[in-house]
Amino acid sequence: SGAGKGTVIARVLATLSGIQPTVSATTRALRPGEQDGREYHFVGRTEFEEAVAGGRMLEWVEYGGNLYGTLRDEVDGRLARGLDVILEIELRGARAVRRAIPEAVAVFIAPPDLKELDRRLRGRGTESDAAIARRMAIATTEVAAAQEFDVVVVNDDVDRAAAEVVKVIEDRRRNAAAVPPEKE
Repeated sequence: SGAGKGTVIARVLATLSGIQPTVSATTRALRPGEQDGREYHFVGRTEFEEAVAGGRMLEWVEYGGNLYGTLRDEVDGRLARGLDVILEIELRGARAVRRAIPEAVAVFIAPPDLKELDRRLRGRGTESDAAIARRMAIATTEVAAAQEFDVVVVNDDVDRAAAEVVKVIEDRRRNAAAVPPEKE
């Protein structure tokens, strides 16, 4: 949170065709300007837990007291239509996706440093000091795990960071096109 994942992803989506984001589900409350089904599928905790129990979540986590997750059919439907899918998730979610879809490419969007991350979180004006402190503690752990990802992109300049992610996707597409089909 606060590294600029959403901003980078928005720039990537504006640049590339054939790629779509998923809309995650969450139990957190809507923020001003958000719309259900656009930023998130806003659901109650019971509904979310039923989706988890029913195996309808590709990944899910509890973060900051709320549940967040990616619905499997959000991903499967896009992949079935031949689209690439981009997920805006955190470390535990990325680990779950890696287990479920080993061929997925994991890109870690990092803030320039933790001081800048703190400044960004405070600049939002949406959370208490205690909530920011919790997020900073989580961020410290996440930054330390960046080496688990295929690529680390430092978001010190959003245009450069987005261009780097676009290059990762284009390289992946070229490599996938160059692989001959398996013989039966």
